[in-house]
Order: sequence, then C-alpha cells, then structure tokens
Amino acid sequence: MATRQLQDAGAASPPPFPEGWFFIARRQDLEKTEIIQKTWMGVDIVIWRDDDGIVCVAEAYCPHLGSYLGPDAGGQICAGRLVCPFHGFEFDATGQCVKTPFAAPPRAARLRVFETHEISGMIFAWWGIDARPPQWQLPQESPEEDGWGRPVVQTTRFPGHPQETTENAVDLAHLTYVHGFDRVQQVGPVTVEGPLLRTAFDFTQRVALAGVPVGEFDVSAEVIVLGLGYSLVEVHERSIGMDARLWTLATPVDGTLIDLTLISQTRKVRHPKRRIVGMAFLPTSLRTELLNRFALSQEMIGVRQDEVIWSRKRYRPRPRLCRSDGEIMTYRAYCAQFYPQAEDARQPWDSEITPIRLATG
Repeated sequence: MATRQLQDAGAASPPPFPEGWFFIARRQDLEKTEIIQKTWMGVDIVIWRDDDGIVCVAEAYCPHLGSYLGPDAGGQICAGRLVCPFHGFEFDATGQCVKTPFAAPPRAARLRVFETHEISGMIFAWWGIDARPPQWQLPQESPEEDGWGRPVVQTTRFPGHPQETTENAVDLAHLTYVHGFDRVQQVGPVTVEGPLLRTAFDFTQRVALAGVPVGEFDVSAEVIVLGLGYSLVEVHERSIGMDARLWTLATPVDGTLIDLTLISQTRKVRHPKRRIVGMAFLPTSLRTELLNRFALSQEMIGVRQDEVIWSRKRYRPRPRLCRSDGEIMTYRAYCAQFYPQAEDARQPWDSEITPIRLATG
C-alpha cells in the first residue's frame, strides 16, 4: 500500500538515488564553458549544448573504447558536437555518434543520455527507476521575471540524503528549536497529489547583521515540492512588503555526498513599508540585490545549522513521534513513490506523464 514504510526496521537509510528530476547546472554556467563534467546520481556525466542551444546530459564514457569524455581527459566541443579525445568520435545532442575521422560512424555507438528540463535557466535531468523515462514533469512555464531582481546562487556539499533535507518543509518543530524562529504556525493541511506536495506556514524571525539587530521579520512561506530534487518556497515578508522565491535543489553525488543548491530571487522593493537599515537612499535595483544577498546569507546560516545534523544523523524508518511532529509521516508516505520498493504500490498518476502547471507569480 502507498503508506508502507520505505524499509525494514533494521535498514539504515532509503536508497541513495530516488527517482525524479535533479539539478544539473545553470545555463549561464554552461555558456561560460563549453563542457561541464561532474558526478551526478553516482554516474560520471558530461553536459554540453549544441549550436542550436540544445543541452545534452550524457554518461561520460565513449561507447567505442571507453575513453573518458570530460575536459580533464581532453574531451571537447566542435561544431556543437562532443568529440572523444581518444579516436575523434563525434556525438550530437541526442547522444548518437555521427562522425569519425576514419570510417562511417557505427550505428551502435551511442551515449547513454538523460532527459532534460529547464526552468528559469536551471537545467534538470531525469533519473528513473531501472532507467525508465519520466513519469511526471516539472512546471512547464518559468516563473514571471518582470519586476524581479537577478537570482543569486550558492551550493554546499556534505554527506546526506535529499529525503532528509526536503523533510524540513514539514518539520516545523525544528524551525524553533534549531533556527530560533518564533510563532511558527502551519497554514492549512499538507496536500499531496502524485509527485506534488504543498505546504504553508507562517513565522517571525529576529535578524542581526554583523551583530547589529536589524529588526523582526514577519514571514509567510508557501512550499512546493516536486520529488526530492525540486523545492520552491514562495516567501512574503509582511513588515517590509517584500516577496522572494527560493529554490532548494538537493542532488545526490555519489551515494554518500549531496550537493544542496540554493537559488534566491527577490521582487524589486520600490516602496518598503518600513525603513530598511542602510538602504533607504539606495536605487531600487541595488537595494533589491542587497536584500536578495542578505536573504540568501540567512538561508545559508540555516543550512549550516542543519548540515551539522544532516551529515551525522541516522535515518529512522519508524520514528517515535510526538504530537508536535505534525506531518512527518504524511511526508514519508509521499516519498515512498520515488523508490524501487514502491513498484507494487503504483498510483494512477504513475501510468502516464503528468505535466505540472503552477501559478508562481
């Protein structure tokens, strides 16, 4: 059944690579360098784009004689094709070998490629159970950009699991105990529809800058979770009248480490409801960027606090919960669909690709 435990009581943690869409890179990073190499979901991959801007994410070993295709070994891009450094085999953005220097390209010479999806310049790739194709999609439309500042990004790497990091969305008790938030309150129930989980909560937070108190912030947060690699938090700060969005993207690296990437974006604050220390006379664009960087720095402080716990904790499939633990087991049941153990618990949404359309103004 759908609410089954992920593992037997003696198991240490869920499988390290859950099914879903997981962050690869930003397009602007790919534009700075022709080819990116990395380990993703336990696989060595290369990422590049062809002359039409189509992004390819492929396993980083040539099907000819196994040469590594990353730039560290001499892999390069020529005319939008990935060129093997060993014998010059060329691969297009579909992964197919289309040219060799010495003979006709063998039809069987094809890279293992991963399907991609792009949102606001963020490139994701699909990791499927038993390499099956996407069972659902990320939002088809990017959030509105007009009136918003440019995003800022920070990534940290540590031993962990994306299920544990994403569980923060429903673990409200820790917001007070670990992060010092006040008046934390759930707003409505946690809702689950296939791969989509929604939750919302309010809180207040006293914030200091360089040891100097800058005031108390009154925050409303709406969280959209789509699998264990994509979480979007829509934030409204009432006292200033500031809107922001925060993507929290947890990506397994090698089965032990994960990359946690935070991407923060703030709507331009033209007429703050209250005075912001040191920013009253700044141009709107500069004020927005400084607020955005400040918001991301606060988020990273929280991540560092959690990272100490995430990197050392042991997963409990049958936790001994108390009344203040809220919707943790609802979340655990939601997570079960992303693991091989849930094969016999398929839900109706698993039978075809489900497009997700979200209003994220």
